[in-house]
Amino acid sequence: MKRKRILSGMQPSGKLHLGNYHGALKNWLALQEDYDCFYFIADWHSLTTLYEDPHLIKSYSFEVAVDWLASGLDPEKCTFFVQSKIPAHAELHLLLSMIVPVPWLERNPTYKEKQIEVKNVDMSSYGILGYPV
Repeated sequence: MKRKRILSGMQPSGKLHLGNYHGALKNWLALQEDYDCFYFIADWHSLTTLYEDPHLIKSYSFEVAVDWLASGLDPEKCTFFVQSKIPAHAELHLLLSMIVPVPWLERNPTYKEKQIEVKNVDMSSYGILGYPV
């Protein structure tokens, strides 16, 4: 039987913490045993909050990869990649953004949470609204 696939990503917008481990990595560790997992470092997505300091993204991306390995994610069992190294990611976003209705994006819980939680960054960009696409 063919294994099901999972795709998930994590923004390198700062150092990882216990919340990242308990909220995502712990689940990813279990999933890598039973699924074809693809985990990506969402470096382009980090531009939504780090647009004033984009030079941080490269070092944060490296740290995320190291933390993934340290947590037990196994490159023999799952695939890691960096979003910006796959041009098809941007192409797919462009195509999907042409058909996703704006009200769907505005109802997204993550969008609503970021509007409330993030105070030090202007959250009125398309990057924040279109992030789920």
